[in-house]
Amino acid sequence: MKKFIVTYHMPDELLWAESNAEDREKGMEEWMAWAEKCGDKLIDFGTPLMGGQKLSQDGSSQESKRQVCGYSILQAENMDEAKALLQEHPHLGWNGACEIEVHESIPPPGM
Repeated sequence: MKKFIVTYHMPDELLWAESNAEDREKGMEEWMAWAEKCGDKLIDFGTPLMGGQKLSQDGSSQESKRQVCGYSILQAENMDEAKALLQEHPHLGWNGACEIEVHESIPPPGM
């Protein structure tokens, strides 16, 4: 099995949008249903992310503009299977500006 890193993206204004407890609970129910559908192929549910920093070689940093708001880690035979696991993911249905990226994790050379 291969590992796939999933990153969730959305504009910052959506991340900080007002929502009530009922909406947040419903949203988590949808995420938990997705996790259950994945079964043991979801090896790390992940967490929300915020406050990303872009680091430079000179030691300086600045706010990241990539709008990464979370991650998960899947295992699958190939990219097609990983993408199939992400079909109808609740993040994509939340708002048209929400996006998901999936990347295959490969071992470093020589390891």
